[in-house]
Amino acid sequence: MSKAMASSRTPVVGADGKLEDSIRRASDAMLACQQADGHWVFELEADCTIPAEYVLAHHFIGAPLPAELEQKFAAYLRRIQGKHGGWPLFHDGDLDVSASVKAYLALKAIGDKPDAEHMRRAREAILARGGGAASNVFTRFLLALFGVVTWRSVPVMPVEIVLLPQWFPFHLSKISYWSRTTIVPMLVLQAIKAKARNPRKVSVDELFIDPPLTLGPPRKAAHQRTSWFMLFRAIDMLLRVGVPLIPKRIRQRAIDRAIAFLTSHLNGLEGIGSIFPPMVYAVMMFDALGFARDNPLYKTARQALDRLVVERAGEAYCQPCKSPIWDTGLVSHALLETGTPAAVAQTARALKWLEPLQILDVKGDWADWRPNLRPGGWAFQYVNDYYPDVDDTAVVVMAMDRAARLPQGRQYPDAIARAREWVVGMQSANGGWGAFDADNNYEYLNNIPFADHGALLDPPTEDVSARCVSMLAQLGERVEDSPALARGVEYLRKTQLQDGSWFGRWGMNYIYGTWSVVCALNAAGLEPAAPEMRKAAAWITSTQNPDGGWGEDGTSYKLGYKGHEPAPSTASQTAWAMLALMATGDVDHPALARGVDYLARTQGSDGFWAEPRYTATGFPRVFYLRYHGYAKFFPLTALARYRDLVKTNSKRPAFGM
Repeated sequence: MSKAMASSRTPVVGADGKLEDSIRRASDAMLACQQADGHWVFELEADCTIPAEYVLAHHFIGAPLPAELEQKFAAYLRRIQGKHGGWPLFHDGDLDVSASVKAYLALKAIGDKPDAEHMRRAREAILARGGGAASNVFTRFLLALFGVVTWRSVPVMPVEIVLLPQWFPFHLSKISYWSRTTIVPMLVLQAIKAKARNPRKVSVDELFIDPPLTLGPPRKAAHQRTSWFMLFRAIDMLLRVGVPLIPKRIRQRAIDRAIAFLTSHLNGLEGIGSIFPPMVYAVMMFDALGFARDNPLYKTARQALDRLVVERAGEAYCQPCKSPIWDTGLVSHALLETGTPAAVAQTARALKWLEPLQILDVKGDWADWRPNLRPGGWAFQYVNDYYPDVDDTAVVVMAMDRAARLPQGRQYPDAIARAREWVVGMQSANGGWGAFDADNNYEYLNNIPFADHGALLDPPTEDVSARCVSMLAQLGERVEDSPALARGVEYLRKTQLQDGSWFGRWGMNYIYGTWSVVCALNAAGLEPAAPEMRKAAAWITSTQNPDGGWGEDGTSYKLGYKGHEPAPSTASQTAWAMLALMATGDVDHPALARGVDYLARTQGSDGFWAEPRYTATGFPRVFYLRYHGYAKFFPLTALARYRDLVKTNSKRPAFGM
């Protein structure tokens, strides 16, 4: 940050009551969004691939959407087309070939003519970047289902994988929950060489430079090591010869095992895994296997998928999942920060809604590696008993603990104790925490040809680990007498980067990671003068934009990252940076005052902040998210905390979030 920027210490808001007014308007708007039963849930938006795949799934099963709804999906896909002609993975991002091929195919299936201007631009842009042959494995898989390419272009993943023992180098329990639930129906589809019904007989041969039926296996991805990849490529070649020789009875046993896994995990109307990819492949699998449309399993799977659709007057899109527990937990923190009687009362209703959603009687897939651990976590979605996550659990516990400290606050001793037990039991050997599994760090598996997306695993990460450290510290544990906390803090110290930042796995990116970690270190008792805190504060202040806000986009996840690259300011990322500076004890820093001023200036008439940019992450370099709630509750939290710290002349936040 320049000396000129640092000279402006005093925010425009404050003395004339604008700060208090800004907090009040945001709080009132937030309370108005509360659902009748006490919870909050906001839309969750991804890139074009989810709505495109939703449309194409209906063409796969031979049941295209009603014409009016299909046109709404088409309108959405046309609107988010980039200026470069293709479709990006995040707002204003570079063209992504794999996403663009899916969007183009979906629009063509809906009825858009190839000679239409937007289709011509898309086609030329895709061809200029290598054409459909440059697509990743998941896009190739979809194209194989539609007969555009042959199965030779897709890595061999035999369905017999589901029969392998846990000690085998590749086992379903050794990959992440999202990979596990998605791969299982894909294995069946590949095993039976499923083919889309495709009633309109659409194809996209025009997106290929060479005939698509001649396309061979995918090349090594940038993140993959040549030695590992070549080994797995050799195995892939052997499998192409050997898989057809597998006895039919073994193949059928494997298919039956895969179906049994899916049906046991189907999760009712919330869908398998409560996330779009396994849900959509499950629907296609049931159809390809010949399940009747009125079969309860098939019917439920389709209904679960349809419940992800957001429909408006002129557009429609499909969400990757829903985020009610995450949203409700984070809104609770924001409202508790404001401290008004109305906010506190509505938070009590929210926590009452959250309490019975704690998973106490289902041992999910995480128990494959922690069989003696009692369940006790919360999921991300409404229901997802097999896949609770420690991040949501920590956020809910900290909100309950905060509320319990208030006068006449309800106590949650049993819920908190069970959650703490589960979170501590999920700690990995290196002291960190993954989101859904423990010690899920079999890195060699990201080198298999199928894993060209590089997101096959769920290893410990800085941001999730920080939330767990924050929770333990807020509950009163100390590094001196809590081995779990001590190991967690040491993990965070070791993962700080040279420039002072921390990587952000689930939020974009180093701003998110740094905010998460310094909040945890502050809660764990690190003084503002600690080297880790000073380096973090210096990095945060150095990345502030001239307008007073902070911003970062998906390019920060590139493998060749060499330091912060400025991006337009967003309200949520500005809030994270401000919360980070408060956690490092820099309440009086001019950068923080300028951040407050940025949020005050950009607040909308509805009390919230407009944020079209994506600030969250599904999988780095592959899949990004736009939480519609982030620009609502994070700025409110930051402004309310700033007000309170200034009022009380305190230098450090009292809580872990």
